[in-house]
Amino acid sequence: MPTSTARGEATRELLVSTALRLFREIGYEKTTMRAIATAANVSTGSAYYYFASKDDLVHELYRSLQEEHRTLALPLLREGQNLGELLKIVLNTGIDVMGPYHDFGSNFIGIAIKPSATTSPFGSESAVARARAISLFRQAVLMSRPQPPLAIRDDLPELLWYAYMGVTLFWVYDASPGQARTRRLIDQAAPLISKLVILSRLPVVRKIVEDIVQLIRGIRQ
Repeated sequence: MPTSTARGEATRELLVSTALRLFREIGYEKTTMRAIATAANVSTGSAYYYFASKDDLVHELYRSLQEEHRTLALPLLREGQNLGELLKIVLNTGIDVMGPYHDFGSNFIGIAIKPSATTSPFGSESAVARARAISLFRQAVLMSRPQPPLAIRDDLPELLWYAYMGVTLFWVYDASPGQARTRRLIDQAAPLISKLVILSRLPVVRKIVEDIVQLIRGIRQ
């Protein structure tokens, strides 16, 4: 017989999967906590016991997407490829897993940019999911050949994650069929980033890249 903890976790997972299904099927705005509870066949009170609002469910979406992204991307990464090719894989698989949620992407951004939002990918509540996402870029950096210069190697995964956030924002507002413009952006930007990383061995470019690294280190504090 399942324990109360197991039943509680099962109910929580049911609410999350139901909410995500409703987000896809009827959109974020039309999805209410009552609708989620009804579709999951649980009481509204039980739904609020596990999640204070549907914004909290968006946070669960962010976390689950990071795990799905890793599961899809990691088997495709091959050691010895150049960074541009590896970066294309990571960015394109990220868009793949977000694809079903494009219609409410702007809602997600609107929620995430609130100063008090627990759903923000930059917030403390998202630290674990963010670290998991950055570790995927770290894996790509470690597998790449030639290796990036040692001076920026440790910070590069986080820089690439910030670039990924920029691509995500572009994707949210990309109204082209299948978000084809975002795919073209990835295909063109990834090799350019790779070239810039390699060129950072040159004194002039290295100084610019090091300044960017220092900027990122500063805003962490």
